[in-house]
Amino acid sequence: MTDDHDPNDQDLLADDWAAALEEQAETVEFEQFDAPVGKDADQQRKLDAILDIPVTISMEVGRSQISIRNLLQLNQGSVVELDRVAGEPLDVMVNGTLVAHGEVVVVNDKFGIRLTDVISQTERIKKLR
Repeated sequence: MTDDHDPNDQDLLADDWAAALEEQAETVEFEQFDAPVGKDADQQRKLDAILDIPVTISMEVGRSQISIRNLLQLNQGSVVELDRVAGEPLDVMVNGTLVAHGEVVVVNDKFGIRLTDVISQTERIKKLR
């Protein structure tokens, strides 16, 4: 099979992604804090030690419980009913922990997710403890 794609297709794809990202772009300003001291400094050093550890991010459309018998009967074309209604936000999970909600977006036949509700950094850190 030959690849007869127009060289401009890749440029159009890049332009579409840029437009989609620009659509949701916003400036985020972070509050500046003084350097922590004492117990807070120790906790900050512990947190800094884990910031570069790779994690697995996944988007969860929904869940379902089925018996092993029904699981073994699944094949191509089978439909599994999920616990969510169509159009409901997806859960964005990092190592199994909910960090945000989002919606599916499609740009030139590629899926992505637009975050619609992000759990605050404070709440996420509390869940780590």
